[in-house]
Amino acid sequence: MKGGFEVVHATLDMIQPHHEPIWEFASVGFPTTSTVSSIPRQTVENRCINLERNELSEWVEQVTKQLIDDLPAETGTDHISLQAAETSMVCEDNFAPSLLGDFRPRKTARRTFLDGSCGEDQLQWGNEQLGDQTNNVCESGGDGRGLSRLDEQGLSLITLLLECAVAISVDNLGEAHRMLLELTQMASPYAISCAERVVSYFAKAMSSRVINSWLGICSPLINYHSVHCAFQTFNNASPFIKFAHFTSNQAILEAFHRRDRVHIIDLDIMQGLQWPALFHILATRIEGPPHVRMTGMGCSMELLVETGKQLSNFAKRLGMPFEFHPIAKKFGEIDITMVQVRMGETLAIHWLQHSLYDATGPDWKVLRLFEQLAPRVITLVEQDLSHGGSFLDRFVGSLHYYSTIFDSLGAYLPADDPSRHRIEHCLLHREINNILAIGGPARSGEDKFKHWRSELARNHFLQVPMSSNSMAQAQLILNMFPPAHGYSLVQGDGTLKLGWKDTSLFTASAWTSHASR
Repeated sequence: MKGGFEVVHATLDMIQPHHEPIWEFASVGFPTTSTVSSIPRQTVENRCINLERNELSEWVEQVTKQLIDDLPAETGTDHISLQAAETSMVCEDNFAPSLLGDFRPRKTARRTFLDGSCGEDQLQWGNEQLGDQTNNVCESGGDGRGLSRLDEQGLSLITLLLECAVAISVDNLGEAHRMLLELTQMASPYAISCAERVVSYFAKAMSSRVINSWLGICSPLINYHSVHCAFQTFNNASPFIKFAHFTSNQAILEAFHRRDRVHIIDLDIMQGLQWPALFHILATRIEGPPHVRMTGMGCSMELLVETGKQLSNFAKRLGMPFEFHPIAKKFGEIDITMVQVRMGETLAIHWLQHSLYDATGPDWKVLRLFEQLAPRVITLVEQDLSHGGSFLDRFVGSLHYYSTIFDSLGAYLPADDPSRHRIEHCLLHREINNILAIGGPARSGEDKFKHWRSELARNHFLQVPMSSNSMAQAQLILNMFPPAHGYSLVQGDGTLKLGWKDTSLFTASAWTSHASR
């Protein structure tokens, strides 16, 4: 716990104040500090060398498109692309449509698909047929770079994984079981190849899916402590969590300008990693620190109490009045009286969404509480990943999404790095398993909203555009994680999107209630 706060409250460099009249907000910014998350020089050099080798997600996008085209009509995949198109992520100019959308590949690749020894022509993905998949593997035995380093075993593993997904989608569980036995024996989560690591975790999740189909739906036990520790590791090793924390903090900071009593509700607080940075700037305001009350939601009262102690001690050292109220329930399962909103408080609700477990309960109840509480700001960070649709919908979307995340980790961390394995095993594997084996975060049968941004807009919430300060915060975070040019940061439609190469992975947005204005 204590080590987690040492990383988070290492704040970023001072940024210039914006002058956008969103909250009638004046000049604030995160303070200057000389301590930023440390990155060992040796591993940075190794990560940069690995940058061009990790292009698994582009190859996955290509072969899954071929898979969809080749499926017979009786599998019902004609409606899949239409259904997935409805649940696709919103793409900005710099983000090409992914398989979460209409399964169309990018118009053109930025780099050659194979290295010089395998052909110099740039691969055109627009209207050309892909041809035989085996022809896309370099014959040089791994002398090239990028995807050419995927040997025939890696190619066959992913091809077999795709065939297995089709078998599961048509309830051919016997054939799926046979293929999964082969996959689990051949693929290792410790492999050097990103392809083999991805196949290993997807095969485990699909094996759980087959077993659940035979025995009935099961709810795996969750060790929240190990999940939270792995989440902290992910926060230190990748910009994605810091992006969510600092962009949300900036929006909350602007909403709290010149407010004396403020209240933050964190719908899944975990270890509270993001809040010391916000506390630091609130405590150093020219007009003095506000009285801060925080309601932390979670599934373990023991962990919530520990988080509250850490935050209280930090606020005490800053001289900032602070109260912590733990609620060991899901937000969608509580009564509004449990939140204890007081007169004169400015309310903010923060929600960093994930697929690790169902943190909030039924979406329609969450939305109803949002309307009743009428917060001044809701900060929402969404995964650009849909849990809706058929099994094949979820498989194709999640395979592309998590292949991209594995790519980004492979470019930054060596294959044998224990932090990388902890992230992949304790976080990414759990999310993959939850999406494929369980059917998404909702295990109660309740439908989950496809896009919360659309639901908020439909239910009389106003979007507050992410400010130029939020953009500056995000850019500073990316500069902390070489190779920075692998990440894509896009500002548009009032949101900020962070992704890897051309695939958007997380979208941050801020909203306010009509009643709060």
